[in-house]
Amino acid sequence: MRTQVAIIGGGPSGLLLSQLLHKKGIDSVVLERRSRDYVLGRIRAGILETGFVGLMREAGVGERMDNESYVHDGTLISYGDEEFEINFKEHTGTSVIVYGQTEVTRDLYDACQQDEGRVLTEVSAVMPHDLKTDAPYVTFMKDGKVVRLDCDYVAGCDGFHGVSRQQIPEDVRREYEKTYPFGWLGILSETPPVHEELIYANSERGFALCSMRNENLSRYYVQCPLTDKPEDWSDERFWEELKQRIPAKHAANLITGPSIEKSIAPLRSFVCEPMRWGRLFLCGDAAHIVPPTGAKGLNTAASDIHYLYHGLVQFYEQKDTEGLDSYSEKALARIWKAERFSWWMTTLLHRFPDQTEFDLKIQRAELEFLRSNEAAQKVMAENYVGLPY
Repeated sequence: MRTQVAIIGGGPSGLLLSQLLHKKGIDSVVLERRSRDYVLGRIRAGILETGFVGLMREAGVGERMDNESYVHDGTLISYGDEEFEINFKEHTGTSVIVYGQTEVTRDLYDACQQDEGRVLTEVSAVMPHDLKTDAPYVTFMKDGKVVRLDCDYVAGCDGFHGVSRQQIPEDVRREYEKTYPFGWLGILSETPPVHEELIYANSERGFALCSMRNENLSRYYVQCPLTDKPEDWSDERFWEELKQRIPAKHAANLITGPSIEKSIAPLRSFVCEPMRWGRLFLCGDAAHIVPPTGAKGLNTAASDIHYLYHGLVQFYEQKDTEGLDSYSEKALARIWKAERFSWWMTTLLHRFPDQTEFDLKIQRAELEFLRSNEAAQKVMAENYVGLPY
């Protein structure tokens, strides 16, 4: 087999890159080890920055997103029973939208699979080769046979545990990591959202987040110990804990119901440098992870795709490698800003096991400064809706 760009990983970033390249007449093949149904069964993020929304439209897959998504002009932040709003629209002129990652992936799969052979699912033993030469290739197993895919470039969109990042030699690769001493217990329920905007809650009992997917599908989270397991939390226990962490007036309006999904996710900050090795380019979780507090995981992957897509178009249309040569530098500059914002949101809103009384007073002062200072609100709003590419 032969293609121009081999894409390892059939999540939203790999599929988005393939669809954007397709619109420009650039061939690609996506290699995904799981089935389509498995990929679409993942429950993930749902807040999209303006830049991501623009990429979906440019890829020609924005119609359902535009019709079914929820526009959010701001968010509520609470501490105890105190709360205040950060108005994104007022401070930046733009908003974010709520549109689940599952729906993003579904739209991209539907578009990509119109071309037979562009997305190969249930492949195994994927391995890139000769990445420092002008003739890289990828081998994989499909239907019990070894297949060779020759290409010009390889995009590693295969996540934190994928094979792509490991191809960068250890004496070249630098990894930066911070782990957090708690996780998020999240549930999905077929209930109306408790509020029309998201609620980020700091309480004495720990962090909570009230989010949604649509008018009858809600997503809620509470901070929990890493030692907890989903089965430790009955639905009744979860709802009672959530009510104690959000302001009383919202707790009184909370409509509860059976959970249809329940999981615990650890929180981590991680960055790999560089994001390019020869003809290999890392994208998304293969290169970086952020705690979900700032809603940046899926959106940072989109910014990587923006830089790589434009670099590839520049090469194939103009025979100019400048965009590809500067990919790692441009992507990392934006990634580190997103890492900073996600770290800041996490430290602002969570309870840490080693916090002293002084630390708690500082956290409270930070929240009250954000509440009262327009400049601080503007900085938060600019980061939340997404810094420019």
